[in-house]
Amino acid sequence: MERRDVRGHYEGLAAEYDEHWVYGPDYIPWMAGRIAEALRLSPADRIADIGSGTGLFAREVASQLQPSHSILCVDPSEAMLRQLGTPPAPGLTPIVASAEDIAEGHAGLPYEQLDAMWLKESVHHVADQARTLRGLANRLAPGGRLLVVMLPTTIQYPLFQAALDRFEELQPDPADIQAHLSAAGLDASLTHVEHELRIDRDKYFGMVRARYMSLLSTFSDSEIEKGIEEMQAAHPEPVLVFPDRFAFVLGQRRVEGT
Repeated sequence: MERRDVRGHYEGLAAEYDEHWVYGPDYIPWMAGRIAEALRLSPADRIADIGSGTGLFAREVASQLQPSHSILCVDPSEAMLRQLGTPPAPGLTPIVASAEDIAEGHAGLPYEQLDAMWLKESVHHVADQARTLRGLANRLAPGGRLLVVMLPTTIQYPLFQAALDRFEELQPDPADIQAHLSAAGLDASLTHVEHELRIDRDKYFGMVRARYMSLLSTFSDSEIEKGIEEMQAAHPEPVLVFPDRFAFVLGQRRVEGT
């Protein structure tokens, strides 16, 4: 994966991040529900959202689940974590750390082991995915689950062609992530979920201009504007309708003796 100033990108986007990610009123509850279902979360679980950003999904999971242990929102961007509120929203605890910090034991956590953790569209920011996922797997309790939610290697977003091409060039293959989890000693599986997005054309173009995807931070202002012109010509319809398809890569630590 090309290394970019990812932290700087999210620091600059933090204040308006939620606005750009809430496609519609049902998107966050839908995704949070799928995460909770895939991880088979229970209120007693010790849970971490690795790469949580502003806690969009952790907040919704906490609301749905009412956990007895606070969900850890782990992110290297203090600006993003500040969006959790002061004090943070109920059921959430911010942890300023990267996935690598957690994997290597460089960040103190209030729980010795975790029963469940997820990485939602953040694994592509990890330089050494095999090493980091192995380290995260080692933080799981027996029977613990680790879920990587990621886009597939191709997407059907109404982006300009250069962005779509660059996405395919940079995006990790979910099958490789599954192999990394297996190599880390987890029972790993790969499934897909899909949600239809309907979003106002001008709003989506504004999201692209604001570089709502970190991928878009690799383009200059002039390249973004040229890309939006291409998108305007290709999509005259007032409402853009397109599928948002995700790979769910799930790993579970075996319980000794089973």
